[in-house]
Amino acid sequence: MLDIKRIKDDPEAVKAGLRAKEVDCDAAVDRILELDAQRRALILSTETDKAEQNRVSKEIPKRKKAGEDVAPIFARMAELKAQIAQNDQKLTDVEAEYRTLMLSLPNLPDPDLKPGGKENNEPLRYYGEPHHFDFEPKHHVDLCTDLGLIDYERGTRLAGSGFWIYRGLGARLEWALLNYFITEHIKDGYTFMLPPHLLTYDCGLSAGQFPKFEDDVYRLTEEGFRFLLPTAETALINLYRDEILDESMLPRKLFAYTPCYRREAGTYRASERGMIRGHQFNKIEMFQYTRPEDSTKALHELIDKACALVEGLGLHYRLSKLAAGDCSASMATTYDIELWLPSMNEYKECSSVSNARDYQARRGNIRFRRAQTKKIEY
Repeated sequence: MLDIKRIKDDPEAVKAGLRAKEVDCDAAVDRILELDAQRRALILSTETDKAEQNRVSKEIPKRKKAGEDVAPIFARMAELKAQIAQNDQKLTDVEAEYRTLMLSLPNLPDPDLKPGGKENNEPLRYYGEPHHFDFEPKHHVDLCTDLGLIDYERGTRLAGSGFWIYRGLGARLEWALLNYFITEHIKDGYTFMLPPHLLTYDCGLSAGQFPKFEDDVYRLTEEGFRFLLPTAETALINLYRDEILDESMLPRKLFAYTPCYRREAGTYRASERGMIRGHQFNKIEMFQYTRPEDSTKALHELIDKACALVEGLGLHYRLSKLAAGDCSASMATTYDIELWLPSMNEYKECSSVSNARDYQARRGNIRFRRAQTKKIEY
């Protein structure tokens, strides 16, 4: 969630930032400012009426004692009561619309990002060289099927399109990769987490995935809105929701293993068959909670860690800085590590490192207290 003060101080800069992200929120920003003004006016009016109500009510015993007619006072009290009730209802309606619009605004991109979509993504550096074959390399689906590493046919039979079964050496390779990541993160002092896979609606809201992307998750409806996590990030950002941490607890360096479940609605290109897009896949997620002034340093630490893991596997990749419009709604900046896939003759993202600044913290009301000043900040 964006800071309302930031919107009020420079609404045109906010609009320009969101346009750089290829999102037209001009009308929403204008409406938010109108609603904020209405909200403040209603609060002031109600407080004024309540103050008068208290003052007038104190007059009643005095006038009764003096033998004066108190009917006009009771009439005024009734007017004030009705006006306060009316204002309270208006305030409820205004605050509901205000909150909905605030939650709908994406995060502002960092000012150093290029505007526009993925066509403006900027490759920053390359590691290694693409492997060249003197024959046409097999697609990963054919390779994994021929070697008996993955059973796509039975995966589809069990769960439908977009699922597969690791088997034999394929399952062992998947597990070995996970163990490799886990070992390296523990070595670097990160805390290993195994969060639940089933989350409440508030988790998606804090992460910034809801309300816009509610239809992209696997939802279970028996007990309200509960859903299968699309990434461990959705769980990790909610660990300290509605809490105030001590500054001494920061940074919090975490990582989690989970399967990830995504509906990925829509049609795919023929080149994206197999594991390029799937409804369930395993992932190790790195995550840090930091003070605002430490977040950029943390971002680059995570980038360096992700790059080192891919380099440890001896794979050729490039590091790209995404343009504003290619960053997700919640993120202010994102870097992709993209592997070269010889059979597809293109780069594909295998790891994404982002900084949300205070956007998710505001949505989840996650704060910390400065040790020296006792000031509470997001």
